[in-house]
Amino acid sequence: MAGLSTQKTINSSARTGGEIVFNIINYTVFALFTLLCIYPFYYLIINSISANNLSAAGQIIFFPRQLQLNNYVQVFKLQGLPNAALVSVARVVIGTFFPVVVSTYLGFMFSKEIMWHRKFWYRFIIITMYFSAGVVPTYLTYNSLGLVNNFLVYIIPWLIQPFNIMLVKTYIESTPVSLQESAEIDGAGIMSIFVRIIVPLVTPIIATISIFTAVGQWNSFMDTVIYVTDSKLYTLQLILWRYLNQTAMLANLIRQNQANAGMLTMTATQPTTMSVQMTVTVIVILPILVIYPYFQRFFIKGIMIGAVKG
Repeated sequence: MAGLSTQKTINSSARTGGEIVFNIINYTVFALFTLLCIYPFYYLIINSISANNLSAAGQIIFFPRQLQLNNYVQVFKLQGLPNAALVSVARVVIGTFFPVVVSTYLGFMFSKEIMWHRKFWYRFIIITMYFSAGVVPTYLTYNSLGLVNNFLVYIIPWLIQPFNIMLVKTYIESTPVSLQESAEIDGAGIMSIFVRIIVPLVTPIIATISIFTAVGQWNSFMDTVIYVTDSKLYTLQLILWRYLNQTAMLANLIRQNQANAGMLTMTATQPTTMSVQMTVTVIVILPILVIYPYFQRFFIKGIMIGAVKG
């Protein structure tokens, strides 16, 4: 008996030691991987707020030097940028709210057997994920509907999102049906059940599709390129993308503005092609970097629930 007890103690110690080594290696690998993912964004930020002459010389690697925010001040003075930023914010807010509401409601209705021909309509919507009419027919359709050079071109085409509808439907089907049945027994109608029961119940998946839609709206610029020629409706992404492709000219323009203001003698704030590229890139990605971590907890829960049924 003593021998067996000693053997168990040795095996337990060996397993414990192995687990410790595994955890150390595991944490080290993932820590390095995390640093590799974070560093490019960190590099962009520190180069955009450091002295431009040092950044252009490649001397900003790990820490910022001679901090200055002149790059952002000068970039935001560019013509059309404030209006484009306002259009982008309005697009993200409105273009996220209404598609999420529509996706949530349709996902709820497709989970109800009482919906008229629900299988047909559900398959009809899902099949649009795999087929597209093409750019020219889509443009002609939008033009006939009056969506070309219209702010609604950023909203209406996003209202029906098959993938998000599918996620909401799957999530709702994983929740207890008894909650809806009890509400129906108490006399609640469809809209009352949706607003009072379903919406609070599916908050994680709503947050998930919200971040999907918001990121898509914020990053999208091809629809502006194709369907919008009115500069008043240009989004921030389109203008910054154009500036990013013309950084040399943009740097010269900013230098000229600084010269007119008597600031050109400050070498640390003289714009370079690299400083403009870094600043423009940070402006584009920073809002998502700030918002995404907050929604991540809902994102993980919303994606995973309903994936495994038992």
